[in-house]
Amino acid sequence: MEIVIKSKNMDLAEQAQQYIEKRMGKLKRHLPGVEEVTVEITEEKTKAAENRYVVQVTINSNGTLLRGEERAANINAAVDSVVDVLDRQIERFKGKLNRKHKKAGTPRKDLPLEFTAPPQIARVKRFPIESMTSEEAADQMELLGHSFYLFFNENNDQLNVLYKRNDGSYGVIEPEFA
Repeated sequence: MEIVIKSKNMDLAEQAQQYIEKRMGKLKRHLPGVEEVTVEITEEKTKAAENRYVVQVTINSNGTLLRGEERAANINAAVDSVVDVLDRQIERFKGKLNRKHKKAGTPRKDLPLEFTAPPQIARVKRFPIESMTSEEAADQMELLGHSFYLFFNENNDQLNVLYKRNDGSYGVIEPEFA
C-alpha cells in the first residue's frame, strides 16, 4: 500500500507524517485490496480554531474510490476523525458487496445525495474509467459523496453520467452525436 501525503499552506512535521502513516496503515486490515491512500492536509486561516486543519483522504482499492474529509483544531484530531469516517464507509461498502452477491441485479433506490453546483471550475481531475453497470456507478457515487458520476456503461459500451434528480431518483445521461 502506497501512502501519499501532501500538505498545503504549511510544512508538515516528521512526527505528524509518521502518525498519519500509522493511522492510514490500520485501514488496510479492514480493506486488504488498498493500492493507494492519498492524504491532503491543508491549514486554513479561519477565525474558528476548531476548523483550522482540513484532512482529505482518498483510498483506491482495486478501482473503488473511498473519500473522507474532516476538520479539527489540530492535525492528529483531524486524522483520527477522518479515519473514523473511512472505517464507517469501508464497513458500509463491504456490506453492500455482501448484499450485492446475495441479490444480484437489484437496483438501489435509497441513496441519499445532495446536488450543489460550483459557480466556477475550481479543479480538474483525471481518473481511470472502468466498465460497470449503472447500479455499481450509483454505489461509487455514494462512496465518493458526489452528486454525479462519469462511468463507462458496460450495457451500452458508452460513457454515461449518473446524477441525482431533485425528486430523489437517479438519472443517466447517454450522449448521442448529432
